[in-house]
Amino acid sequence: MLKKIKVKDAVGTRLAHDITEIRPGEFKGAAFRKGHTVCNEDICHLQKLGKNHLYLIDLAEDEIHENQAAAMLAGALAGDGVTWKDNPTEGKISLLADRSGLLTVNAASLAAFNMIDEVMCASLHSHTLVERGQRVAATRAIPLVMKRAPVQRAAAIAAADGGVLAVRGLKKARAGIIVTGSEVYHGIIQDRFAPVLRDKIEDLGSTVAGVCFAPDDTERIRQAIASFMEEGCDLLLLSGGMSVDADDVTRKAIAAAGADEFHYGAAALPGAMFLVAYIGGTPLLGVPACGLHHRITVLDLILPRILTGEHIGKKALALLGHGGLCQDCPTCTYPHCPFGKGL
Repeated sequence: MLKKIKVKDAVGTRLAHDITEIRPGEFKGAAFRKGHTVCNEDICHLQKLGKNHLYLIDLAEDEIHENQAAAMLAGALAGDGVTWKDNPTEGKISLLADRSGLLTVNAASLAAFNMIDEVMCASLHSHTLVERGQRVAATRAIPLVMKRAPVQRAAAIAAADGGVLAVRGLKKARAGIIVTGSEVYHGIIQDRFAPVLRDKIEDLGSTVAGVCFAPDDTERIRQAIASFMEEGCDLLLLSGGMSVDADDVTRKAIAAAGADEFHYGAAALPGAMFLVAYIGGTPLLGVPACGLHHRITVLDLILPRILTGEHIGKKALALLGHGGLCQDCPTCTYPHCPFGKGL
């Protein structure tokens, strides 16, 4: 229950909520925090903020204050690798990455949570790379005082699968790179693919065990795959030979090497001819030629997920379609753009 009193009569009372001050271009935040005891010097400031009345709260048994509600919601939303502090600001609590890694958001659970009246949570896109301490979401109860039951219902939805938000760390893989193509193998043209792939792997904290060049020969490529597997590599990247030309035999070589799972084609541009295969649990990623001509391709969407240990199958590649169209901007701003941000 809220009791309304005039500001001039509020000296000695404790504020029931944060009071926001906005100075355009200078400041937006709490001028007075919840629990502050109003004194004579505050009256003029409060009136300048348009506060001619304040409210005292007398909670009924079935009611909850916005700050308590925010803490309950944050605790339910936070899954593995996500942390928060019980220090609401203007009724909001931020959820932070507890480790560097890849943010995952259970979008269906988040939508169900936000369907509950008078609560909300907004997050970054799922599969966003984040640093430890980075804000990944924020939540609040919308009114100052609300019934406890909806908050409990929302919290139950959020906690059902171990939390809506999680940050998964990237493992440090030992990767092998196989550059295919007779023109590169015989020195007719200079390879430019290996440095690109090396940078992408190392930027994510993994190491390159070696680079091998192979002609457009199924058996030679198969041997290169087998050699890296024998050396203990837990990730292989193969460039070239992904299109439909008769001499593009990389896919055949991967199959011949013993791939027990094989997914060719991704619903994203650039990168439609991307390939994901597995040999005994070891992922092999086939990178089409677009990886040379575009700074960001489907590889950049999938590689971090592979490094979290996620098993990428046909469904994951199909779901890239929503948001998987690169706009080929004159200046690439990825990841601050819509590419790969559908689901």
